[in-house]
Amino acid sequence: MPIIRPLLATALVASAVAVPARSAAADSCPQVTVPGAEHQVIACLDDLTTAGTVASGHTVPADYAGLHPAGARNPSGVPGMQIDGYFPDDSTFNTHHGWNHDSQFVIRLPERWNGGLVVAGTPGNRRQYANDFTISDRALAKGYAYAAIDKGNSGLEFYKDGDRPGDAIAEWNFRLTQLTKAARQVVKARYGRTPSRTYAAGVSNGGYLVRWQLEKHPELYTGGIDWEGTLWTDRGPNLLKFLPTVLSGSPEKVYPAASSFLWPYHRQVYWDLTQRIYREEIDPAYDGDLQAGIPYCAPGTPSCDADYDYDSRPHEVHKAVRRISLTGEIGRPMITIHGTLDALLPIDADSDHYAAMIRRQGRSALHRYYRIEDGNHTDGLYDAFPDRLRPLLPCYHNAFDALEAWTTRGVRPPASATLPRPDGDVVTTCPLTGGR
Repeated sequence: MPIIRPLLATALVASAVAVPARSAAADSCPQVTVPGAEHQVIACLDDLTTAGTVASGHTVPADYAGLHPAGARNPSGVPGMQIDGYFPDDSTFNTHHGWNHDSQFVIRLPERWNGGLVVAGTPGNRRQYANDFTISDRALAKGYAYAAIDKGNSGLEFYKDGDRPGDAIAEWNFRLTQLTKAARQVVKARYGRTPSRTYAAGVSNGGYLVRWQLEKHPELYTGGIDWEGTLWTDRGPNLLKFLPTVLSGSPEKVYPAASSFLWPYHRQVYWDLTQRIYREEIDPAYDGDLQAGIPYCAPGTPSCDADYDYDSRPHEVHKAVRRISLTGEIGRPMITIHGTLDALLPIDADSDHYAAMIRRQGRSALHRYYRIEDGNHTDGLYDAFPDRLRPLLPCYHNAFDALEAWTTRGVRPPASATLPRPDGDVVTTCPLTGGR
């Protein structure tokens, strides 16, 4: 089985990539300034997609390792300008380019611009290039400007950032707002007008950011794609409520039986580590297992996360979760996709529940929800189980096209549905029709 970097629970290997160099044509690049940036480097490139940036050193492939199936193919040959840099920040988790500075961003501006901007929320604990293959390449090929940020903290010790519980995750929301505002101004400086449409897109923690942005800052966006976003609510569901049940030896109470072939891998890679680091962020007073380096502890072990009871924890813990909680009160059109075999964020305790929250807020007219049969949280695992799993990447592609049509031409997407596995090549095919 291939080694897959978890979206929620694994940091990236430190990159050996040097500081992005100015290209030979850099002096002739349009000179634009990213508002609020402490540092930036501009390069004019022959190809802004990963087909070109891997060779030129303007991406970090480790950031997006395991996030797409091996057979996926992307467009290439999009010339334009890339800006790498960072906003002021006092944390240093991001070692990319030798900067040792958080709040690193990337902004890409294609020569042939279609008038739009795509802003991506970074998944898991990864960094600013994590969406380069899954989101940036295709957006650029369609003519969109593109921007992404590392969320202000990353890696397995992101919870050490901030002074209060919940500060690190709250910063993620602030940083994506900051980037969106700055990128819109950069687009205006480069092309002479502000973008006519701005879309937010993201997977996992990035999907959470899309949800939060469309709830709190709908004025900045035209719409968004929520790809298996993490759900935070004080009363639950949230991962601090269901992962202890899994760690106590009862994954069947949380995940569908059909996903059981994925459980050994997720036990080894995702469940315990995810629970520990997010609990450290929300409830650092609970225990010291993470610092002690205990990889997994059985039920009954003193201070073990398998025995963690979120509901009984002090007021301060619930206050921290309320700071980052979602409400379902989205203010712009949003499409959600979620795999039915997600063995990290169970669909019924996540997107099913969030869709119900949206309905209770009276916002269903702004929402489409596609449950992707046989989809898992991580597309990279499709390569190990091609007969049992199905990647969500082509579903994202079709969802984005549907969002464009919805927000620019008034063409409403197909009704929300569970989408059965299609005939043919699931790596490239995911019709949004024919569901049940």
